[in-house]
Amino acid sequence: MAAQFGKRLRKGAATTAAAALAVAALSASQAPGATTGDTGRQANAGASTSAPDGAGAADGATGNSPYYTDLPPLNSPNPSASPTASSSSIGTAVSRGAAEAGIPATVLDAYKKAEAELRSSKPGCNLPWQLLAAIGKVESGQARGGDVDAEGNTLHRILGPQLDGNGFALIADTDGGKYDGNSQYDQAVGPMQFIPSTWAWAGRDGNGDGVKDPNNVYDAALAAGHYLCRYGWDLSVQADMNSAILSYNNSQDYLNLVLSWYEFYRKGTHSVPDGTGTLPSHRSDGSTGSGSDSGSDGSTTKPTKTTPSPDAPTPSTPSTSPTVPSTATDTVDHLEDAGTATLTAMAGDAFGKQISTRAETIAGRVVAKIRVRFTIVGDTDATFAGGESVATVITDSKGVAVAPALQAGEKTGDFTVHASVVGRTVKGVDYDATVTARAADTLALANTTALTCTPGGEFADQVQAKATYQGAVADKVAATATLVKSADDTSTNDKGPYFKDADGNAVRTLTDLQTDANGLLTLPKLYADDSTGTFLLRITTTGGATLTVELTVAAADSSPSPSPTASESASASPSASPSASASS
Repeated sequence: MAAQFGKRLRKGAATTAAAALAVAALSASQAPGATTGDTGRQANAGASTSAPDGAGAADGATGNSPYYTDLPPLNSPNPSASPTASSSSIGTAVSRGAAEAGIPATVLDAYKKAEAELRSSKPGCNLPWQLLAAIGKVESGQARGGDVDAEGNTLHRILGPQLDGNGFALIADTDGGKYDGNSQYDQAVGPMQFIPSTWAWAGRDGNGDGVKDPNNVYDAALAAGHYLCRYGWDLSVQADMNSAILSYNNSQDYLNLVLSWYEFYRKGTHSVPDGTGTLPSHRSDGSTGSGSDSGSDGSTTKPTKTTPSPDAPTPSTPSTSPTVPSTATDTVDHLEDAGTATLTAMAGDAFGKQISTRAETIAGRVVAKIRVRFTIVGDTDATFAGGESVATVITDSKGVAVAPALQAGEKTGDFTVHASVVGRTVKGVDYDATVTARAADTLALANTTALTCTPGGEFADQVQAKATYQGAVADKVAATATLVKSADDTSTNDKGPYFKDADGNAVRTLTDLQTDANGLLTLPKLYADDSTGTFLLRITTTGGATLTVELTVAAADSSPSPSPTASESASASPSASPSASASS
């Protein structure tokens, strides 16, 4: 949850108000540009942020669970030996710069490996590993000071409190206790504190062992990187970085704190042995201690169940059953389609329509402000805008959640988008979508000169055709070229011009052709046998575009006779008769 700064006091502060002001001032001074007007609000106020499509919703990656509020030293990682006056005025809860800058070796390696993977898979995101380190510091104190084995697995579970609505968000169990050991409510799990419902779609395998485990720092760091790189955010742009951080935990205080650590780590850090990292001690829920769960040894403290005495009257409601506060989610009976049109797109294109889903009660009333999850299912490489296969959206005042735009990949065929209610098992909606092959509706000859050849020779120019679809360049469109017998008989000709295969044999049909990025289709060289005449080359594309090209094979023209001389002209004239010539 997002706690007020007044709950984050350091020991040694003169008063609650003075400490809160000091911490706020320190956050602002160490995170330039972080506080940008109204970009974020307290999550417990239920306000939205600049993050799109529910990215700043109350669940975030962590369910807005508590986090460590220890600030970095005022000085850089190479400070003077004595603390400054300003730092001593708010206590000395964090160690001095050099020690605090140390990050456990395995944890640091996980952050850098995640950055490298994102640099390859999502280069436009520009994810810096120092941002992962800042979030890891705030969420778990760098996996509780590097309490991990060589493979990155945490040696003790790192859990947030159960999200039972009692001072925190209310998130009923979504994983059957698989990750957090709690089959009643969800809890934030692991070094990056993912709630199980978020891990279900955001989880990644960062160490290549075939398992996506939020308790593994390699998996968790890579998942956090992908989570921050959604929606096409460019983290080299401050506004996008702010939005990404707020999507992780929707609190302005959290944003300022993460940016403070980010700036600190950017100034310099170093590796320390696993298990020797500096442990934070102050948390946003007002608790202290090095554990990230309710048990000091890393285990979860379970509520004690009491057994009633045999002589006690039987209560009407079992005493062990907690009273769960009613929420908007509890009232949802089913989801309905809200007017989604047919979902069809050509490979590589964006779908023209977005999916709209409406949440309703059993009586048909709309339900606002509940989370709807859209999941792409099937053998497809289609994604939502931002490259993710899952998106969570908050319903509006009309109970409607509109999924992010779908982007078709290169794989053609059908797939499904499943809409479900987060935190409640009710009837969802399945939407059928289709990706069709890239197509062209027009082909035009790009050659400007006649395509001619002599018998037994080769054509000087290669045939080029330009493909378009609805007036736009049609790239990566499949095409076929065939030398046909006539305009009415499109069977393959057995004489006349031909192409050559890899072995130099004559072929008169080419398949597996494709237009380039500019919509141009350039055919291989053409050759001629001994046949003369006009021959036809027919080119067709996916989508039905057709072009017929004339090819001419003719013998070379005879060399023209030289112009006659004046004397030759005279001798050939009618007045010069043979008899006259002979008598002379």
